[in-house]
Amino acid sequence: MILDKFRLDGKVAIVTGSNTGLGQGFCIAFAEAGAKVVGVSRSPSAETEKIIGSDKFINVIADLGSTSCIPEIIKATLAKWGRVDILVNNAGIIRREDSLKFGELDWDDVMNVNLKTLFFLSQAVANEYVKQNSGGKIINVASMLSFQGGIRVPSYTSSKSAVKGLTMTLANEWAKYRINVNAIAPGYMETNNTVALREDAARNKAILERIPAGRWGTPEDIMGAGIFLASDASDYVNGYTLAVDGGWLGR
Repeated sequence: MILDKFRLDGKVAIVTGSNTGLGQGFCIAFAEAGAKVVGVSRSPSAETEKIIGSDKFINVIADLGSTSCIPEIIKATLAKWGRVDILVNNAGIIRREDSLKFGELDWDDVMNVNLKTLFFLSQAVANEYVKQNSGGKIINVASMLSFQGGIRVPSYTSSKSAVKGLTMTLANEWAKYRINVNAIAPGYMETNNTVALREDAARNKAILERIPAGRWGTPEDIMGAGIFLASDASDYVNGYTLAVDGGWLGR
């Protein structure tokens, strides 16, 4: 049955940024589809664990601003469930400032989380897939700003454009190991990163007028795309960035 292809029974997924928003949504979706989930977050993912249950979820506390946490993430995953099958690089940060004034610290902080750690965690997980001889899935969270320039977010736009390109590079290199690397580009979502935009009446109005769906997206809107790219149903999809944007890019 085709619907069986979307099941994740017996799979183990690592999801970064698991305490709120889209990351929490991925965790819940994967668990409902049958997977065990390792949530990685800077602060405890207590609500996520309560929703999913401790029998299917563990939380690794880690600061993804540094790559030094990566060995512990892998170690904790293997110690608990003995393998890994899915990685979602969801964690990301944003800094807003005019490009004429944008500081080096704000540049480095965003690049470290959104790109550097994303790459090296992907590398570590891909090496586990190779050891397991199992293949595997990697899903990177890109952005509308992987396609567009944005305003006052130079490091974020640069990092998310690079995520889209890196997704294609890794897909090219790792397909021979049966590793699928794809990305999801969320549109304007109700998350921590967009609080400032939603609270700015003029910007909020302008954004909503541009979205054909007429509303901001929610974590629930991302779940189906996540299940698809994490499952056997997407085995021949590689290097693609899927927009989940309410029609924003088609406008």
